Amino acid sequence: MDLKTLTYDELLSEANELRFQLEEANDNHQCHPHRQVDALVVQGEGGHQLYTLKTADQTYRTFIEKMNEGAVTLNHDGIILYSNSRFATMVGMPLEKVIGLTFDKFIPAEFSEKFSSTINTGWEKECKEELSLVDSKKHLIPCLLSCNTLELDEGTALSLILTDLTIQKEAEEELKNKNEQLTEAQNATEKLNDELEGTVKTRTSDLLVSREHFKLLANSIPQMTWTNLPNGEVNFYNQRWFDYTGLTAKDSQDKNWRKMVSHPDDMAMAEEKFLAALKSGKPYEVESRFKRADGAYRWHLNRAIPLRDDNDKILFWVGTATDIEDQKAELDRKDEFIGIASHELKTPLTSLKGYLQLISFKKTGLPDPIRQYVDKATIALNKLQNLVNDLLDVSKIKAGKLEYATTTINLAELITTCVENAEHIYPAYKFNNQATTGFLINGNDERLEQVLNNLISNAVKYSPVNKDITISTTKQGDKVRVAVTDVGIGLSETQQQRIFERFYRVEDKKYMSSGLGMGLYISQQIIHNHDGTIGVESELGKGATFYFDLTLL
Repeated sequence: MDLKTLTYDELLSEANELRFQLEEANDNHQCHPHRQVDALVVQGEGGHQLYTLKTADQTYRTFIEKMNEGAVTLNHDGIILYSNSRFATMVGMPLEKVIGLTFDKFIPAEFSEKFSSTINTGWEKECKEELSLVDSKKHLIPCLLSCNTLELDEGTALSLILTDLTIQKEAEEELKNKNEQLTEAQNATEKLNDELEGTVKTRTSDLLVSREHFKLLANSIPQMTWTNLPNGEVNFYNQRWFDYTGLTAKDSQDKNWRKMVSHPDDMAMAEEKFLAALKSGKPYEVESRFKRADGAYRWHLNRAIPLRDDNDKILFWVGTATDIEDQKAELDRKDEFIGIASHELKTPLTSLKGYLQLISFKKTGLPDPIRQYVDKATIALNKLQNLVNDLLDVSKIKAGKLEYATTTINLAELITTCVENAEHIYPAYKFNNQATTGFLINGNDERLEQVLNNLISNAVKYSPVNKDITISTTKQGDKVRVAVTDVGIGLSETQQQRIFERFYRVEDKKYMSSGLGMGLYISQQIIHNHDGTIGVESELGKGATFYFDLTLL
């Protein structure tokens, strides 16, 4: 506008307008920094209009400004007459720029219809609605819009309270996702539970059938049978146990059941071996006497093996007690027969040996073929006499009469004598004497020579190809170990466990040995009588080392 063309009245009106705007600006400058708004001027179609809060006091302003919700007041044209700082922050605009705008500027198009319906209802009555605002950066803000009319000095206005639902919606979305995950997990759990219940039912049914089968089998066999837990507690006896012992189920659960049925002389030994088996996890085997219901004792062979899970953990033990009273009686009769027969055979063998010696002493008059026959007969007679002597030793061992005098023995000298005899008897074999001098023991030289000769004989017998045999001595603490090592066919683990049993012989498909299987049994008893130990170390196909340990003087 050109000031030169204005009249005085027009210039005066323009000056008044500028003064009014300056005063309004000063008022806004004074009010806005302190967030104190008592009134505001809005330019409408009819010029400037002043709006004041009817109840605008300090308490009300403080309450509105400190609210977490946005607070806005609208006129009928939807123009923002008042806004607190929280609403300005929500829409990302300065407070002074928010006032005077139409509120629908902050309503996205998709919520326009819902907003209009809510505002129209709000002029009539109090109402609430969920919708979204759009801020200055075009971000949607989910809100709860509460509408209520407000009486101003200039008339009725519409008060809007806007609660930001962003965190709530995020929490609801998160909760929804968690609920969906929970539902999926519940469904999976229910499915797994159904499958598990089906498996449990099937397994339970199978277990019941297996248990009944086990009971039927256990009650049908002639042996007494039991099962016990890894700690040794017995949790099952078959019917044969109750029939034989006459004990009740309650009596059998007593921890002192052994005192009720075991022979006093066997109880400690059986208990010791049972506890050792529990500790080592190795099968349990022992012979002991059990008292029958009528008070008579009978010998039983007790065996127990552990049942393990997939992780090799012992679940329980299964044991049996087999009545061997009759077998032991037959064995005693056999031993008695062997003893009698051995004594009866010894006399004619001695006479026969004497006659052969008389014949061999005659230097002249014997044809060479006859002399050869006499020599062969003498060799055969010596073998037969050795067998008879072994049978006699077994009889003495069983009768507890294998007694002999002891004296101080130089082991090196004893081993040298045995090696020299072996070199004469087995000229095809090479004997490596590694015995150390200085080892003195207390024992019977004849019996220890018998043991050593037996070990050498076995090494020769089971080394048909590699003919190197080593005899050695080593000190082990207060004991000395005498070992005979060969590189023959060797022994399996099962054979090593049984090699010292009476009448046991190692059978090999490619190699058949002779003898009655009594040599190592007799050797074991002799070493035990010397308070020593005897054993074997071997690997199948790689030879064996038989040894015995004796206490040094």
